[in-house]
Amino acid sequence: MLKISDRIEANPAEEKQLALQFLRDAWDEAVYEGVDPDCLATTAIFTALSGLITTYGEDAVAMMCERLPERVRAGEFTLARSCQ
Repeated sequence: MLKISDRIEANPAEEKQLALQFLRDAWDEAVYEGVDPDCLATTAIFTALSGLITTYGEDAVAMMCERLPERVRAGEFTLARSCQ
């Protein structure tokens, strides 16, 4: 049986898309079970930053976080834009 990693090893974009889908599915299930979305968001950010710090160290992650405001304002994390 092929593992997912065997299928997407050569395609980083596909891997990111798959990872996002896994996380969105888990998010939807947690909300369905009654977990507050704000609590999920805070926990997800904590988990992501903890993992990055383990891999890259605090200074590198702090530098990455310094760029987050511009990236948020640029819409990099917006999944669906609303027309106003």
